[in-house]
Amino acid sequence: MHTPTLDDLARPGTGLSDNPYPVLARLRARGPVHRLRTGDTQEVWVIVGHDEARAALADPRLRNDARHADGADDAGHAVGRNMLQVDPPHHTRLRRLVAAQFAARRIEALRPRVRAITDDLLEKMVPLGRADLVERFAQPLPLAVICELLGVPAADRKAFGEWSADIVTPGSPAAADSAATMTGYLTGLVEDKRRDGGDDLLSALVAARDGGDRLTPEETIGMAFLLLVAGYETTVNLISSGVCALLLRPEQLAALRDDPSLLDGAVEEMLRHESPLGTSAYRYTTEPVEIAGTRIPAGQRVLVVLNAADRDPDRFPDPDRFDIRRDARGHLAFGHGLHHCLGAPLARLEATVALRGLLERAPGLRLAADPATLTWRSGLMRGLHRLPVTFGPVPEP
Repeated sequence: MHTPTLDDLARPGTGLSDNPYPVLARLRARGPVHRLRTGDTQEVWVIVGHDEARAALADPRLRNDARHADGADDAGHAVGRNMLQVDPPHHTRLRRLVAAQFAARRIEALRPRVRAITDDLLEKMVPLGRADLVERFAQPLPLAVICELLGVPAADRKAFGEWSADIVTPGSPAAADSAATMTGYLTGLVEDKRRDGGDDLLSALVAARDGGDRLTPEETIGMAFLLLVAGYETTVNLISSGVCALLLRPEQLAALRDDPSLLDGAVEEMLRHESPLGTSAYRYTTEPVEIAGTRIPAGQRVLVVLNAADRDPDRFPDPDRFDIRRDARGHLAFGHGLHHCLGAPLARLEATVALRGLLERAPGLRLAADPATLTWRSGLMRGLHRLPVTFGPVPEP
């Protein structure tokens, strides 16, 4: 029996990466769980229903460690061992050692610095009259924040952005080299922090203890890698996709300008409507698992399609409608369960500060391209390649 790919399910001429939602909706209408084939001819079980996705993300029989897959060996950890790649009890130990660094009060204390970086970027960008918002704002803001947090020198940040983009781009010929280069750089940086210390997050991770336990050098490198890539790339996509959603709906943008108290809810709707992560990382069944009446054998790859789950009409009525007044709580953009994103509060903080700054400093903000020409990244990350905007005069009411 032929196992289809998502491309097989798309109508001819459909730009699947640019708009996967009609295909995902048709797939979800057939049921919440399906077996598909990926471009590398491997088969994967995909979950597209919200309730089923939420349950799968919290199911201990679905593990993150790739060594649970049929035919796997002991490899598969490109950069150290980080929380995304391991399971309890190792995951529990790692999360316990680093969780204090992401406590709500510590993240909130970053607000003035995030605002200062935002203001500096806007001061340089808005007078240009027009710009690519991804290149000039959505990328440099989270990159500066995460690099400052980790104590990465300013001169090295551009390289970090380039390495990260290679690593998360499906099929990138430079991905392996960039991962190796980043690993080497982080190895040296961790040693510097271990020797000299500092007041940054990476120094805190090096020094973190729980009783007599502490992160090993390999674990520290893996954690730094995860924070750099996940903490940077997802926030780039959240900011750019969120601004795009508002620009395509002037009435929503106007409502947000008139009532900034809607900002927190607007960010949650942005996360639901266009998740910065299109899918979860792969999960692997350690035993046969039944989900919504479908039996998945042991040793299988399972992919939770977050941007399908968050447009499930059984959970979010009229799910394709973007509405900043919607109650979007319960979305899965940051995952669920043990692997719920530790950096979610930081991403929310950066997005709200960035949007508030844009609303204040660029009252004439408008899209400067035909929406049909906007293109989206494919794979694990979901975000725009470019977002041309203009900062012209405020339109007449």
